[in-house]
Amino acid sequence: QVQLVESGGGLVQPGGSLRLSCAASRRLSSDYAMGWYRQAPGKQRELVASASSDGSTNYADSVQGRFTISRGNAKNTVYLQMNSLKPEDTAVYYCNARLGAFGFWGQGTQVTVSS
Repeated sequence: QVQLVESGGGLVQPGGSLRLSCAASRRLSSDYAMGWYRQAPGKQRELVASASSDGSTNYADSVQGRFTISRGNAKNTVYLQMNSLKPEDTAVYYCNARLGAFGFWGQGTQVTVSS
């Protein structure tokens, strides 16, 4: 029912910034909880940032103060602003939209932080 496409990943030097975008195939109401996850080689997929249906946001300790999740005004796009990037941020980043028991994933976008 919902297709998600991430974009904005790439290669960036330590200390740099990237803005990831997640475009939905349809407008998503605020009832959807949105999240960004990442998975690095040899590690479990982890929640990086989330925006709940009540408007609250949550961040992993490792990205607190550096990453920001936000919704576009049209509510068909979700962003992840990433600042002060570190090599340990290197991972495939996935967008997720969830409504009750239904969850949807994007294809993922690679973020590599390296000099």
